[in-house]
Amino acid sequence: MQVIHARSLTDHVKSWVSASRHVRVLHVFADACNLINERGKVLSVVTRKIGEGPFNLVIDEGILFSDHLNADSKITIQSNRLTLEDLDIKIDKAELWSPRPNWGMLHGKRDNILNQIISLPKWELAIKQEIAASQSALLARVPGTVQAMTLSTQSLLPAIVNTDIPKGIDSAKQLAGLGQGLTPSGDDFILGALLAAWIIHPKDIAEVLAQKIANATAPLTTSLSAAWLRSAGRGEAGILWHNFFNALIADDSKAIQLHITELLSVGHTSGADAFAGFMSILIHLEETSCPS
Repeated sequence: MQVIHARSLTDHVKSWVSASRHVRVLHVFADACNLINERGKVLSVVTRKIGEGPFNLVIDEGILFSDHLNADSKITIQSNRLTLEDLDIKIDKAELWSPRPNWGMLHGKRDNILNQIISLPKWELAIKQEIAASQSALLARVPGTVQAMTLSTQSLLPAIVNTDIPKGIDSAKQLAGLGQGLTPSGDDFILGALLAAWIIHPKDIAEVLAQKIANATAPLTTSLSAAWLRSAGRGEAGILWHNFFNALIADDSKAIQLHITELLSVGHTSGADAFAGFMSILIHLEETSCPS
C-alpha cells in the first residue's frame, strides 16, 4: 500500500467524502481519477499538474493513476482517507481551497475588464477565430449539431446579458450535451458563459441566473460535465480561471495573455470552447451596451 498525502481540497470534497457510501471509478487518466458516488456526484483526485478545482482533491505526489487503477478498482472511504486500490490517500492535513473567485471585485471592475478583453492584441482575435473553427469542425461530425449550436448560442448570449432567465434556460438546454467527449462542446460554452455572467451582473442577479441555467442543463449531459456546470452555477471555477481572473483584476496584459493560452490548452477543445463562451458574453455586452 502506497501512502499519499493530499495537498488541497474544497468544502465540496469534504462533504463528498463524508456523505459517500458506494463509490466507483468513473474515468482514469495519467494525472486524474474521477470517482462517482451513489448520488451521481463526482470527485476528481488529481496531481499538482492538474491543480485545484471545485471538486478536486489534489495530491502532492506525482502518481500515474493509470498505472494503479481501472474501471473495476476497489474504492473504500474512511473519515480522513480514501483508498483507491493500492493508493492510500490521507486528507486530514490537506489545505482548504476556495473555488470561488472574487466576484465582487471582478464585477466592480467590469468596465475595465471589458476594455481589456476588447483590446486584446490581434493574435488573440485570431485565436478566437480558430476557436470557432475548431468548434464547428468538431460538431460537424454530429448531423445537425452545428446549426443547432449556432442558433442556440445566438439566443443564449442576449438572454444572459439581459437577464432573461426563461430564454436563457431554453437556449442552454438546446446546447447541453451537444458535441463529443466527457465534457461536450455545448456544455463547455455554457460554462464559460456562466462565468462571464458572474462578472457582468451583481452577485444577487448572477447567482439566480447561473444556478437556474446550470440546474436545468446538468441533467442533460454527462456526469463530469454536469459537475462542472453545477460548479459554475455556484460561482466556482478551476485554478486556471482563477489565475486569469486575478490577471484581469491586476490589469496585467502579459499575464492575461499567458493565462488565456493556458485556458485554451485544456483538453481537446474544452478550454477553447469555454473561453469562447466567456468571450462571447463580454463581446455581446460591449456591442449592445446593455447595463446590468
